[in-house]
This record gives sequence, C-alpha cells and structure tokens, in this order.
Amino acid sequence: MARVTHFDISAADVGRARAFYEATFGWRFQKWDGPMDYWLISTGDGEGINGGMGQGPDGPAVTNIIDVDDIDAATQRIAANGGTIVAPRMAIPGVGWMVTFRDTEGNTFGAMQADERAG
Repeated sequence: MARVTHFDISAADVGRARAFYEATFGWRFQKWDGPMDYWLISTGDGEGINGGMGQGPDGPAVTNIIDVDDIDAATQRIAANGGTIVAPRMAIPGVGWMVTFRDTEGNTFGAMQADERAG
C-alpha cells in the first residue's frame, strides 16, 4: 500500500493563509531552505501528517501527496487504471521525484518517490 504522507496547500496570499492556520489550528510554519518560496507546516507532535504551503499558480487548492517506491512504475499504473498525468515527473531538489495526476473522478494528487539526490 501507498500512504498519504504530505499535503500541499496552494494559496493566493500565503501570509494571510499562514495567519489563518496558525490562529485557527495552532499549526507551525517554517520557511523551507529550498529553491522555491515554500513553507513547511507542522500540524502537531506525534502521529499524523504534515504539509507545506506555497503560492499556487492556478489558484487555491489542496493536494495530497502519496508516497511511492518507484515513481516511474506508479506513473504507469496511474495511466493504466484511468488516471491522467497533470504534471510529469519532476525533481524536488533534495527531496525526491514527483508526478501530479488526476484520478478517474477528477481529484488531483501527487505521487512522490523519496530521493535526496533528486535535482
């Protein structure tokens, strides 16, 4: 099985969205030390998933990221089972390889293969 391990929030105004989630849920934000303007989100201690936030090119959205062992094999299975690739394999430097796709119902997800050498 492949688990949802991360969520990504796209926001038109990242500062406003950060203030909302900090005040409403107590989430903590830390600027990512990577090549894009992105904030890591800690939703609490213990079990559960954390996420991230950046400015979204296509407006507000939430994308759940699914951990996979092999991004190329996952991409093939997505297409073979009726999914649509929205953004092909891309490197997230120092993190891994990601593909964005839509399931058969139009929901958008990401599939991520961890690989610190990606980039």
